[in-house]
Amino acid sequence: MIKDFLILNCIGKNDKIGLKIDNKFYIHDLKQKKNKNDELASIILNLLKKYKVKIDKNFSILVNSGPGSFSSIRISLAVAKGIKISKKINLFGFKNSDLGQFNLNNIELLIKKKLVQKNLIKPLYIS
Repeated sequence: MIKDFLILNCIGKNDKIGLKIDNKFYIHDLKQKKNKNDELASIILNLLKKYKVKIDKNFSILVNSGPGSFSSIRISLAVAKGIKISKKINLFGFKNSDLGQFNLNNIELLIKKKLVQKNLIKPLYIS
């Protein structure tokens, strides 16, 4: 069961990062600017520090695998995989069409319906 998680919804428009920790949910909107992809890792680190998140085997990352912007999806997957490898946590992907609005109820429904997958090999890009 996925309890505490970081969710990356970076597909090129209305990008957001969500953090659920200790039954509290925080949302960080990513501003639309050219270098937001360059700053994604530092934004995530600052968010984790701000809320004093302990990343361990019970923590998970959920990543939107598209469809969306090639650059945004690839960068969010790369950052998530880096965290997965370094902290030995669970990494899941989900399709943009399965989420609906970015809020805790929809995310928990996504998890409950088992619409998150451990297989992140085939992200969906739009051109």
